[in-house]
Amino acid sequence: MSKPTTQNSAKTAPSDKATLSRGEWLLSEGKFFAKLAVFIIAFLTLVWGHFKIPSESMQPTLEVGDHIYVSKYAYGYSKHSLPYLLHKLPLPEGRIFSRLPKRGDVVVFRNHKTELVMIKRVVGLPGDKVQMRKGQLFLNDAPVGREKIEGRLYREHASPHRVKAVDVYTQRLSGSDESFVIYERDDTHLLDVTTAFIVPDDTLFFMGDNRDNSIDSRDNRQGPGMVPMNNVMGRADRMMFSFNSCNRDEDLHCPPKGRWMEKL
Repeated sequence: MSKPTTQNSAKTAPSDKATLSRGEWLLSEGKFFAKLAVFIIAFLTLVWGHFKIPSESMQPTLEVGDHIYVSKYAYGYSKHSLPYLLHKLPLPEGRIFSRLPKRGDVVVFRNHKTELVMIKRVVGLPGDKVQMRKGQLFLNDAPVGREKIEGRLYREHASPHRVKAVDVYTQRLSGSDESFVIYERDDTHLLDVTTAFIVPDDTLFFMGDNRDNSIDSRDNRQGPGMVPMNNVMGRADRMMFSFNSCNRDEDLHCPPKGRWMEKL
């Protein structure tokens, strides 16, 4: 008896992955990188910012070359929260989820006169009266105390052959729970005597911790003067890391190497 004829059940199966044409592959890759770019821009706008310290104006809190973490959501958002040059887009002025900083916060902002990104410490809030009298800071007509720690010598970053002598003080602003450290060269600097500043609404008064080597709200001509809240970019929370080094000469102050994740 003849056997039934069997048919070959193994058929050529279609490929699990269809081969993409070059155009389809480019479109797929383009979509991926577009999504990645949107994520990065959103992250850098809403959550985190990274900045590098270019000058000595915030010594000894921040040294030249320090890389800092900036919280973008601490005070809400404006167009100046956007990274890169996106703040130049024709976006409306104003701020959403706006919250005032506290006195003593270290804040990154954009100079509304020069477009330069700066970092300083908040000294005056809206309604405050701020004045310097012979090197002494007065806030709402009350002197802000300072306690001397030591004298210090250090090499200037821009001109390493120059040595600067400063006095080191601790200071705490009213309404702040934490003290910070400042440098004072002497009490006869140009900005050690000022008129009384009344801080307007939605505006902040900033000063650098290196008091005699800082262009800040005390200076209306070369400095930013008082800064609109809209120009605030975020709060500097931590010094992340620093690769900067200096000559460790005897009797000269030099920040320790390998500094990282220091809370401000």
